[in-house]
Amino acid sequence: MKIDWKPGTMIYPLPAVMISCGSEPAEYTIITASWVGTLCTNPPMCYISIRPERHSYPILKKNMEFVINLTTESLAFATDWCGVTSGKDHNKFEEMNLTPAKASVVKAPIIEESPLCIECRVREVMALGSHDMFIADVVNVKADEKYLNETTGAFDMEKAGLLAYAHGKYYGLGELIGKFGWSVKKKN
Repeated sequence: MKIDWKPGTMIYPLPAVMISCGSEPAEYTIITASWVGTLCTNPPMCYISIRPERHSYPILKKNMEFVINLTTESLAFATDWCGVTSGKDHNKFEEMNLTPAKASVVKAPIIEESPLCIECRVREVMALGSHDMFIADVVNVKADEKYLNETTGAFDMEKAGLLAYAHGKYYGLGELIGKFGWSVKKKN
């Protein structure tokens, strides 16, 4: 039997990502977010939702660019720390030994230690309530070569050891159980 709960966002798991922003080293900062996702394939678009009281919010609004840096099990501590400390009081890159590197298209830095960095340019900011949604065009993706499949060139998610977030906890993605279309694939 199922019982009713008050309405809430119980859509889990979600990616645990570090958003890097700022147009120059003096304002570079990182914010951890899980309210992120894909909006459209063509053109490639995504979103992040950030509370206006966060230190990174005015930096995002001013520059209208950011990078979504996927995180891994080895980046779990830094991912959590960057989410519970304020860039107002801490240099997150320095304190977590993360390397800000030049993005190809946007001014915001990528996090060199991230296996995949998604460069975004904000198209629209939508006030929603507790969070504002930054709707963005994906203008470039940078992938660490060590996670590319040598045969296909595809990004190997399993090899990267990506991190997920579910209701206050971080998880590794675990074991592969199938791939898209496996349920209808004809058997020989």
